[in-house]
Amino acid sequence: MIYFAKWKIITILGICLFGVIFAAPNFLSSKQAAALPSWLPHKQISLGLDLQGGSHLLLEVAVDSVLTERLESVVDTMRTTLRKARIQYGGLGVDGLSAGVTIKDSSQAEQARQLMRNLDADFNVEISDDNRITLQLKEQAVRDRRTAAIEQSIEIVRRRIDETGVREPTIQRQGEDRILVQLPGLDDPERVKRLLGKTAKLSFHLVDERQVPGLGGQVPPGSMLMPSADEAGSDGRPRMYLLKKKVMLSGDTLIDSQPTFQDNQPVVSFRFDTVGGKRFGKVTTDNVNKLFAIVLDSKVISAPVIREPILGGSGVISGNFTVQGAQDLALLLRAGALPAPLTILEERSVGPGLGADSISAGKIASIIGMALVIGFMVFVYGRFGLMADIALLANIVLIGAALSFLQATLTLPGIAGIVLTIGMAVDANVLVFERIREEVRSGRTPISSIDAGYSRAIKTIIDANVTTLIAAILLYQFGSGPVRGFAVTLAIGIVTSMFTAIMLTRLMVVVWLRKTRPDSLPI
Repeated sequence: MIYFAKWKIITILGICLFGVIFAAPNFLSSKQAAALPSWLPHKQISLGLDLQGGSHLLLEVAVDSVLTERLESVVDTMRTTLRKARIQYGGLGVDGLSAGVTIKDSSQAEQARQLMRNLDADFNVEISDDNRITLQLKEQAVRDRRTAAIEQSIEIVRRRIDETGVREPTIQRQGEDRILVQLPGLDDPERVKRLLGKTAKLSFHLVDERQVPGLGGQVPPGSMLMPSADEAGSDGRPRMYLLKKKVMLSGDTLIDSQPTFQDNQPVVSFRFDTVGGKRFGKVTTDNVNKLFAIVLDSKVISAPVIREPILGGSGVISGNFTVQGAQDLALLLRAGALPAPLTILEERSVGPGLGADSISAGKIASIIGMALVIGFMVFVYGRFGLMADIALLANIVLIGAALSFLQATLTLPGIAGIVLTIGMAVDANVLVFERIREEVRSGRTPISSIDAGYSRAIKTIIDANVTTLIAAILLYQFGSGPVRGFAVTLAIGIVTSMFTAIMLTRLMVVVWLRKTRPDSLPI
């Protein structure tokens, strides 16, 4: 244990040197760090929301709209099924969490009930004395759809925020139907709010070219009125389009969308997958010279004429876009549509002043803790304690270097993890030094005592640190937000303290032992 190969010495010193190099940018201002040559490390520790400020949003998912869409889809299927079976009906529609229809001919009621039972396994089918058939969503189906809507919403929110370049956002479920979003260092919170406020459901419909009824007129069966996103009529109101309800193509099959320019105007290009491309090609082939409306969130973005079949599986969405608007729309389409609308229930802006106070308090706590540990080690173990203190300083540098290199987010609990690491970092040295003392008391020589002290304490040190490291990994895996911040610094601190205690301190002890060759150990 007291022999060091040259490659080991070079490796230990090299790690310490790299630690200093990667930690150094943290002692510079942001501008100074950015001005460093590209071949030099210039990354600084990424601070969390509680340290550098940012935005805090609490979103509510309108999960009931998912259930309503599901019921409306069933109603369409019921209508088609009953028409094919030539069964006369009335009163078809959605009522709460159920869909109902009244069969006009009593002799056909049982046949209709059997047809409704075969529609969907998620529904219970009941029939009343007045031939009213009701399809009620099962409780398990309701729970599953609510859970799926929340989980899908969280994933889509994460994709949209990642596209904006916000580093280390916190996105997690809160309660039954809410999502907590924390965005450290956010420069443009209004843009993120706009992005999260759009469902981004894209669909393509054929325009019903019959005369558009007035706002109070009767909409023909199978069609619907849809307002334009940016066009206004002569009365200043949004222009209304009469569209066929049937969705010819949806945005589910989109695989890419990018902002671009066409005729010097910002537009959004899109591309379908293989299935969507074939469907798009068939629709445009069968409907040449017809108006084809592009609908986003129940508003018509544009309704161009299909001049010729589009067989390449790609197209362009044009409109009165700004450059930023085209970029945002492309981002929304790439990230995917939310299963349900989001409502911002709470919004808070966290100023960097709170973070500055927290950092200052963390620095004070770290300095006080380090001073006490350094004083204790020197007082109890003398020269050996001083070596352990040097290793402790190297440990702090390595933690800062690891946080900078990995770009792990440092939070207020993370500072607590660093302070805890300072106290824990000398534990391994204490175990070794106490073991060396026991060997000295038993009459061993200095070299033999040091060799036995490290050999016999190393197993205990590894066991103690590995169990703590497992706890830190579990905290990171199953925790969130502040818990993860604490787990990150704790795990990094354990790894670096193991290195400095077992390798760096032992190297210093061995170098001192070989140079001085003492008759007794000052411990």
